[in-house]
Amino acid sequence: MFLLSYHLDAAHLVVELGETVDLDNESAVERVILRLLPCCGPRVVIVDLRTPLLTPRALGVLLRVRSQAEERGVTLAVAAGHDTARETLRAAGLDRLLRVASTLQGAELRSRGCRPPVGGERAGTSDGRRSVPPAPRTPGPLGPYADTSRPRVPARRRRSGTDARRGGRS
Repeated sequence: MFLLSYHLDAAHLVVELGETVDLDNESAVERVILRLLPCCGPRVVIVDLRTPLLTPRALGVLLRVRSQAEERGVTLAVAAGHDTARETLRAAGLDRLLRVASTLQGAELRSRGCRPPVGGERAGTSDGRRSVPPAPRTPGPLGPYADTSRPRVPARRRRSGTDARRGGRS
């Protein structure tokens, strides 16, 4: 198994994961990433997920690599350029634990404990991958049953001087 890896600077190593992690390549991917930790000596390893599909095996590899990196004093961050990959990590509750960002620059900031800038994080990457901004939030619940905290009392009808149904008087 060959994974492309390169240094952003002296402290940041990027490992690109461009294929889906499954039963056949799980151990090889983990072995390659772990092999890069002691020999290169970076303070931060950024795993750049180039695939939109994150399997449970990929999540397991990321968690095991993170724990091994932590034992060696290395911080792990994840750059997930595809929305589906970020949504999978968010749904699994791993977005903060793995310091997930949509770009390499965002992952670099997250590795330092910073939050990525609002505009720069969603601008896209050099290879054309883009992130869709989240949908705007509505000001509150809408519809006839939106406010359920207040009791509903049916409106009373007003009686006019003449009641047509009874043949009443005016």
